[in-house]
Amino acid sequence: MNSRMFQKLLSAIIFAFATLGIFSATSAQNSASQIRTAVFAGGCFWCMEKPFDHVVGVISTISGFSGGHLANPSYEAVSAGGTGHYEVIQVRYDASKVTYAQLLGTYWQQIDPFDGDGQFCDRGDTYRPAIFVANATERAQAIASKQALATQFGRPIRVEVLDAAQFYPAETYHQDYYRKNPVRYNFYRNSCGRDARLEQVWGRGH
Repeated sequence: MNSRMFQKLLSAIIFAFATLGIFSATSAQNSASQIRTAVFAGGCFWCMEKPFDHVVGVISTISGFSGGHLANPSYEAVSAGGTGHYEVIQVRYDASKVTYAQLLGTYWQQIDPFDGDGQFCDRGDTYRPAIFVANATERAQAIASKQALATQFGRPIRVEVLDAAQFYPAETYHQDYYRKNPVRYNFYRNSCGRDARLEQVWGRGH
């Protein structure tokens, strides 16, 4: 192989690797651009993590607080009242695998949509149901799904659609509570009447 042919071959190899690198970077960027978050309030955040963790396309769930006026609130401060926060979960998901509309579908079937004063046995502002929307598209979808439910059931849906606010993760011991403390979690969930009420509203196997 003469030097000219070698240089051409070398140039072709360098170009191929450079192109591959561009494509790989573009693919990674496109994949990263599909990672989004959604925030839902549905009463006790322990009970909201598990259903979303089982949705294909959901990467993670984090229990926390949002919608209040106190920075970095503790669970004790929020529970005592007066901070304005809701117990929420932040759902991190891949929008190429699951849509926001599908997440809304999961959300609705985890709550009593007719109870705006709390959820199940948990009463008070902290446990009010709400959908925190990050943009106009999310707001439109949330409102449309809420209106569809009102039509379906023939009664008002008492769930607020609110602008996204600062999200604060709850303490570590609250995260994945249903996995780390299954006995206590199941006792609480059953004694709170959550599943019994969900079955009344949504039917068996909701």
